[in-house]
Amino acid sequence: MQPFLRLPTPMINTNLKFWRRELGLTQAQMAEKLGIKRSLVGAYEEGRAEPKLLTLVNMARLFGITLDALVTTDFSKKKNAKAAILQLQAQKSSDPTPTRPGGALRVLALTVDKEENENIELVPQKAAAGYLNGYADPEYLEELPKFRLPMLGTGGTYRAFEIAGDSMLPIASGTVIVGRYVDDWLTLKDGTPCIVVSSKEGIVFKRVFNRLKDGAMLALHSDNPVYSPYEISVEDVVEIWEAKAYISSTFPIADLSLTRLASIVLDLQQQVSTLKKSIALLLFLAMLGMTGKKTRSPASYTAGGAFWHMGRKWLSHLFQLTRGALRMFGQHLT
Repeated sequence: MQPFLRLPTPMINTNLKFWRRELGLTQAQMAEKLGIKRSLVGAYEEGRAEPKLLTLVNMARLFGITLDALVTTDFSKKKNAKAAILQLQAQKSSDPTPTRPGGALRVLALTVDKEENENIELVPQKAAAGYLNGYADPEYLEELPKFRLPMLGTGGTYRAFEIAGDSMLPIASGTVIVGRYVDDWLTLKDGTPCIVVSSKEGIVFKRVFNRLKDGAMLALHSDNPVYSPYEISVEDVVEIWEAKAYISSTFPIADLSLTRLASIVLDLQQQVSTLKKSIALLLFLAMLGMTGKKTRSPASYTAGGAFWHMGRKWLSHLFQLTRGALRMFGQHLT
């Protein structure tokens, strides 16, 4: 049998009680922030139940400490508690670019399946407005559609958002962007595609350029050059989800190189040149037929009529080929 690692439950019990009181929360308030029942908080503090790993992670996020510190450090000892509180206060007062808006401690609400695997909640376009009010409410998230993508693995928390608009073409409107929750915004690299949730802009899909160290701002850029970049204050940002995958019923059109575009234009020019010659020949044959009719020359009239019908048929076929080429060229450009 594989060795079984048992978490130090008594230390978790005392730490949970210590941090709950330090944050000035009742058991009911703590339960609401963790997305669990109030009775469970009491059971954890009294040692009658052991929190699951996901609950421990949420506790650590709420307290602003690491998971390792939560299960290995005894905060009931004054020196440990004092050091932790001073560190937390220093982080809140000195960090101009907190990983959470306004420096406030906030737990990320999420849902799990029967096997304790995290779900991917889908936020459709029609629910985007309500998400700003319900993103931290477990009951709201419970009402959202859910799914799982095994290929994403277990590293991180994921959420899906249906985007609107054409600012990130070739990613079309209606595409579902699957993003991984970004806890530390300072780690974002310039140009990273992200879902940014903010109080002013709502839910947007943009490329993020990190300006946190310079002025506590994020620069948001669109892939569609029609849209100008703009900046947003970190204080207005609620969540950031780094795009990791997308789901769409529309396949993006491959970009064409300048060489390929030049080749298409050259082909069209050649077809137009051939078309001009064909029109000239057709007019000549028509005139030949009309001349035969006026002179009442059966041979000339018969030959002209035959050439006229052959020319019309051939010209119609050429028009169809040219129209098809133009349609293809137009699709590549749109």
